[in-house]
Amino acid sequence: MAAPDTPRRRRPILTTLGLLALLGVLSVALLRIVPPPMTFLMSSRAATGSGLDYRWRSLDDISPRLVEAVIASEDAGFCGHYGFDVEAIEKALRDNARNEARGRDRFRGGSTISQQTAKNVFLWPGRDWVRKGLEAGYTLMIETLWGKRRIMEVYLNVAEWAPGVYGAQAASRHWFNKDADDLTAREAARLAAILPSPRRYQAASPGPYVRRRGARIQAAMGTVRNEGLAACALG
Repeated sequence: MAAPDTPRRRRPILTTLGLLALLGVLSVALLRIVPPPMTFLMSSRAATGSGLDYRWRSLDDISPRLVEAVIASEDAGFCGHYGFDVEAIEKALRDNARNEARGRDRFRGGSTISQQTAKNVFLWPGRDWVRKGLEAGYTLMIETLWGKRRIMEVYLNVAEWAPGVYGAQAASRHWFNKDADDLTAREAARLAAILPSPRRYQAASPGPYVRRRGARIQAAMGTVRNEGLAACALG
């Protein structure tokens, strides 16, 4: 019996993987120029009745205070890393292991703004390892092909800020009845404060938790501004 022709059998698989990789690179390159269409999260939320309010705005038309606020609250090392914050990931793993050992159903992530952008734009919601692997690949691609300013612009435009409300402009109109370029430091800090749970908290009439978190973020925004931690996105 003839031995299986292994290289020939593998060729279709390798070709398929190569085509998928090429499509991924092309999609990243395209979205460096054009606004992202509806994301998986947007479509899934809309299908469950949350609605869809998605309004793209150039970063030039978004208040710099909001850029400072999300860096202060989500990723202080945004301008210094290449997509991954190893120290934050290690701290998240330690905290999650401690919470699990204590029987607490509370987990924190170590994702950077770059990782969150890659996940929000290109992938589906979830925590499985396949998605995490793809997230890493897309993170490297957007860091390479987009740069920090475009990553921040896309992040602020596709993030969910309330049920069915996506992007800084829609959020500003929803919570404060104003355009995104008119946000004050306090309003920007409160928008950043609700980002971890935008379907649970309110920015306009916040409870004690959002008020406290917003105040801490607003104070940290001064450090971000004084130390140039947002320069890569605002320069």
